[in-house]
Amino acid sequence: MPYIAIKAKPKDEATKKELVRRINEVLLDVWGCPQGVVTISMEEIAPDAWQDTVVKREIEPNADKMMIRYGEKLFED
Repeated sequence: MPYIAIKAKPKDEATKKELVRRINEVLLDVWGCPQGVVTISMEEIAPDAWQDTVVKREIEPNADKMMIRYGEKLFED
């Protein structure tokens, strides 16, 4: 029952839909779950609010759970 919450700076609707479509496809293929259990949300965050809204509230407190942080892969293959 995967739930993916995407927080990102604003993009156009077509780009957001394509991103969600591709993430959904990979999730079904790699995770092996049925479509009926997938939930994906998209929340746009204004660039001037990014540091306080995302970095301080979500990234920093969950540093031990990050798989990729600021472009750096934090796991071994």
